[in-house]
Amino acid sequence: MSVSAPRGLASSGQKPITEILHPLSAAEEPLSPGPDVTVSGGRDKEVGLTNGTPVETPSPASASVLFNRLQLDDDLDSDGRDPYADTETHDLFVTVDDPKKHVSTMETYITYRVSTKTTRIEFDLPEYSVRRRYQDFDWLRTKLEDSQPTHLIPPLPEKFVMKGVVDRFSEEFVETRMKALDKFLKRVADHPVLSFNPHLNAFLSAKDLNKRQGLALLSKVGESVKNVAGGYKLRVRPPEFCAMGEYLDTFNQKLGTIDRIAQRILKEQSEYLTELREYGTVYASWAGSEEELQRPLEGVAGCVTTCCGALEDMSENMGQDFLPVLREYILYIESMKNVLRKRDQSQAEYEGRLEAAVLRKQEDRTPIPAEVEKCQDKMECFNADLKADWERWQSNKRQDFKQLLTGMADKNVTHYEKCQAAWESLITLLQDKQTEDKTSCKSLWEMRQ
Repeated sequence: MSVSAPRGLASSGQKPITEILHPLSAAEEPLSPGPDVTVSGGRDKEVGLTNGTPVETPSPASASVLFNRLQLDDDLDSDGRDPYADTETHDLFVTVDDPKKHVSTMETYITYRVSTKTTRIEFDLPEYSVRRRYQDFDWLRTKLEDSQPTHLIPPLPEKFVMKGVVDRFSEEFVETRMKALDKFLKRVADHPVLSFNPHLNAFLSAKDLNKRQGLALLSKVGESVKNVAGGYKLRVRPPEFCAMGEYLDTFNQKLGTIDRIAQRILKEQSEYLTELREYGTVYASWAGSEEELQRPLEGVAGCVTTCCGALEDMSENMGQDFLPVLREYILYIESMKNVLRKRDQSQAEYEGRLEAAVLRKQEDRTPIPAEVEKCQDKMECFNADLKADWERWQSNKRQDFKQLLTGMADKNVTHYEKCQAAWESLITLLQDKQTEDKTSCKSLWEMRQ
């Protein structure tokens, strides 16, 4: 079902759910990847960030000019193209906003408004608006992970915060969590398989979410994958999945290092900001007791105040925009590693059952049982789903980090432009003061003559 939709909204479009073959279906016939999934044995190629092409013009007069000089390549390279891009029909739009605090005798918590617009026939109405709290999002993710074990489930922001360090009811914390929950739900709604999950339908449409209600059939689907490995041990992980594991380890190390350094920088900026404000106050106080230097001293105090505001804006950007993206991808890495482990378990089950069947065939010449072929089909579909989700994840990662690094550069340029403009204005003031003093001295000398 397809309708046109405005750009910029989260979207998802796929075939009817009846045409989607789940790798853990109870059907006996062999499963095979759908036409939207490309099964390739080659090693995934990592595409780096696209560099901007500099234009030979004078230095930019503002941050926006420099920002426009950075040429972002929105069209991905062919080897990194989203395999589902051509099939999206933009028929499911979700938004998380309007946080509200609820206080009861038992607990205090925050709820968020979840708004949905859709043309899908799986929904009874075209629009929904419900309120959900964090534990409802956690319930949804758990259900998706249980019922879709072959797919990468986007991460949620951390549930627990350190008491006394972060106030979980502060406006800043609630705003940051709301953005993270909105991103999580948009990623799910944008996924060609997860967006058709009945648990998502219930989450978006049910006024009172009964988290103990049955959708039991799908909830049990993942059990065979959770415990498939049993006593089997994986022989050799295929090269393409070895490459994924190595990439995730390296990527996790780099992000962890950047996160730690960024937090130290943020702490040092906060301490520097405190000192800088006190520094400016001293000049303002001095100006009140030094009439001859009043204007220059007030000018210095004004420059320091401007620099404080610019530094505060840059630190706020790092705390609310930069660090949350790093943490999301650190959690994303754990989710991807979890899917890789499940894939390995699926392969171990197939290899173990195949080995046992071959031994039995050698002993009594019994045919290979159908369950072995079914395990092979499950493993192949697991591989296909994981590869497709890996490509989608890499595509999202490239776009997210392009936007993140461009925003960081823009904020830094804006910060230094404000500081430079403030100090340049002080130089002009001092020069005018010097000229004024010379004129005053010359007039006084002429009067004495």
